[in-house]
Amino acid sequence: MRPLIRVVGLGPGDPDLVTLGSLEALRAVGRAVLLLAPPELGLFIESEGVVVLRDRIADAALFVRGSSEAIETFVASLDDAELALGVLGNPLSDFPGLPLLLRALDRAGARTELVPGMPRATLSAAIEMPLVPLPPASAHYTWNDLIEVMARLRRGCPWDREQTHESLLPYLIEETYEVVDAVEAHSDGDLCEELGDLLLQIVFHSQLATERGKFSIADVVDALSNKMIRRHPHVFGDQAVSSVAEVWQNWDQLKALEPAAKTRTSRLDGIPKGLGALQRGQKMQDKAARVGFDWPQLDGVRAKLAEEVAELEHARREGDARAVREEVGDVIFTVVNLARALGVDAEGAMREANEKFYRRFSYMERRAQSEGRSLNDLSLDELEELWQLAKTQAA
Repeated sequence: MRPLIRVVGLGPGDPDLVTLGSLEALRAVGRAVLLLAPPELGLFIESEGVVVLRDRIADAALFVRGSSEAIETFVASLDDAELALGVLGNPLSDFPGLPLLLRALDRAGARTELVPGMPRATLSAAIEMPLVPLPPASAHYTWNDLIEVMARLRRGCPWDREQTHESLLPYLIEETYEVVDAVEAHSDGDLCEELGDLLLQIVFHSQLATERGKFSIADVVDALSNKMIRRHPHVFGDQAVSSVAEVWQNWDQLKALEPAAKTRTSRLDGIPKGLGALQRGQKMQDKAARVGFDWPQLDGVRAKLAEEVAELEHARREGDARAVREEVGDVIFTVVNLARALGVDAEGAMREANEKFYRRFSYMERRAQSEGRSLNDLSLDELEELWQLAKTQAA
């Protein structure tokens, strides 16, 4: 078993400000090295049953600042026993040497866990001017507060502690679609709330990775910002573009130079397989079109659709169920291509069609119920008549 090194935030230095989660983590290990901790804080931690190891690090200040020599010397001195490393404040914001330490421990084969503490100083939030009034008894919070809330949830809530990247996936997908619903409903209030729920998923996944010493939300922000700047030289550099087509061309060329592109064998690689079928099909068609694999005019797509419908009808007459399924897929794929050629988002159009059917069918149910009848009791002609009415009353 590889040794476990638990890096624990001790808060600003006051024993009263050490979080319960940090105390629990220290007690679970049973022995700790404290970095630059005031004497009264060390005595308090000892009173909690934790053995404080002194003189394990010659120069704690150099260690905290990220001295490679100090960190490598410490890592080389480790044995197979678990050890807690107490850091003033929150290790994610108040321990500059943390990335070097995590890499050195990883090379040495040690396991690491990070336990956040109360930061020594709260950094200014990216946005400090909320536009939406809060309900009574609510408070304003910053980006840093949100990260701290998530860290404390992981330490203090049994449900949050049990979650993994895999177990959170259904919630990530659900929250994404709830954002879509809010946008399509043109509800700013719902959109604000649902974007928050989606942001929680991003912060949650980042916290899980932070606890394993893999990456933090700061790495996510850095990676995203660097990617956007790198892929938009016409905004952040001196490159000039004259059209959206040129933007896409540059985007594809820049993506091809990135490490992730080196392992891809097709231009179509990288499109998530978990996307809705219509959306994935349209994205593949977009990428193919960028290299010229496309009909030059709309008439070509319309002719292809007629061809696919004829092939479907032939398969149906032949009674070949497998061929029918395949040809239905081809018809749908070509309809997606037609939508793309017309500048229509096929996935969005299908969602709107679903909602339109829902409105009209629900109207039919309510109308029949108001007359004391059920749709099951109506003839096909009566259902058609009711449907035509629904088209005018529940458009």
